Amino acid sequence: MGTGFAGYHCLRRLEKLLPEDAAELVAVNPADYMLYVPLLPEVAAGILDPRQVAVPVRGKLRRTRFLLGTVTSVDVAERTCTMVDTEGDERCVDWDYLVLACGAVTRLLSIPGVAEHAKGFKSIAESIYLRDHVLRQLELAEQTDDPDERAARTTFVVVGAGYTGTEVVTQGQLLTRDALPHYPGLADTGARWILIDVADRVLPGLNERLSGPALKVLRRRGVDVRLSTSVSEVTPTCARLTDGSEIPTHTVVWCVGVRPDPLIGALNLETTKGRLTVDEYLTVPGHERMYAIGDAAAVPDLTRPGEITPMTAQHAQRQGKAAARNLAAALGYGGRRPYRHRDLGFTVDLGGMQAVADPLHVPITGPVAKAITRAYYLLVLPWGRLRVLADWITEALGPRRLVEFGLVPERGISLTEADRLPAIHGASPAIQQDGRQPAGEEARGEQESTARRG
Repeated sequence: MGTGFAGYHCLRRLEKLLPEDAAELVAVNPADYMLYVPLLPEVAAGILDPRQVAVPVRGKLRRTRFLLGTVTSVDVAERTCTMVDTEGDERCVDWDYLVLACGAVTRLLSIPGVAEHAKGFKSIAESIYLRDHVLRQLELAEQTDDPDERAARTTFVVVGAGYTGTEVVTQGQLLTRDALPHYPGLADTGARWILIDVADRVLPGLNERLSGPALKVLRRRGVDVRLSTSVSEVTPTCARLTDGSEIPTHTVVWCVGVRPDPLIGALNLETTKGRLTVDEYLTVPGHERMYAIGDAAAVPDLTRPGEITPMTAQHAQRQGKAAARNLAAALGYGGRRPYRHRDLGFTVDLGGMQAVADPLHVPITGPVAKAITRAYYLLVLPWGRLRVLADWITEALGPRRLVEFGLVPERGISLTEADRLPAIHGASPAIQQDGRQPAGEEARGEQESTARRG
């Protein structure tokens, strides 16, 4: 279930470990690609073509049979799962071994107006829509004679100063900087970007020695960073903060983190922080034919006894490979081993020639960190490296492509719709009603997602 970082690498390793007649590999996923989420901010900024971040699974996984659809329920006792395809038809799929790699969904807090009026940032559609929306606000701002409306339309608020939010605000600020010369009517207005987080520093999940340099880059570019505060309400034209202030704006980007897919809670199995509890071999206790990996799984961190591995791409990718090895061992091919992996560090692209990184936990900033960041992307990207490199070279040598296509309707990327799960048999009433977890589980949710790299 799922062909994100964890599911994709699990299938790829299984194809290598198992003889062709050893097993039939079946993948269920709502899209026919693996989304390389770390590069989404560059899609939103108009630097990369959207196709560069979509790894075609059929082109890389030749022995796997793909079922395009969404799993809505799992019957553990009968070893079946029910899926709904892209046309709404339901079918039942039998399984002998099940790998749950269904990932995570946007974490919506109980804040009025967020689901209805904020913009998410977890998919290609959302990144394309955000770019179009920002350019459209500049167009509308230049057309109006009302100075208050002009100021509101040129004010962009990003909630969440983690990896995603920081990259979105830095790329967005550079996008509007390059776009403003094409709007002479906004010469005296400019564009205002605001980054908000309840934490007391940006990039709270990173080494403090990287937060400081990142904050300096943000403020040097004119980003208004507001820490130790959060949003209390979002309306179509305003963001109200917990400190009592109001920000007139037509754009609130929601980057506060993710939580495991609600399907995990509907399994009625043991969970930890909303993630399915597994042992060090990535199997579900009491169900040796079920594996869970990536954002869906609470994998014990053997390098930090008593803790679970964080939701990062680094862990998801390696857990996928480890699950494949242990599943192959269950079929008689090789031996199984416990999952053990230490974080190798993180990178955060700040746009332009700026980045922060701590490879092997050595803090690096500036152009050197930028070079390391892009080199890492090219190293681990499973598909289309030359095309990504070509887009980067084009962006460095020529002007940014400022085009508003209007292909993605706002209704299609609504957080209300994106976070709603199809009917799940046996789901709790809270999940059935609106796709959210009860407040207690939500409060314990993870801050970041597999979207991020290590």
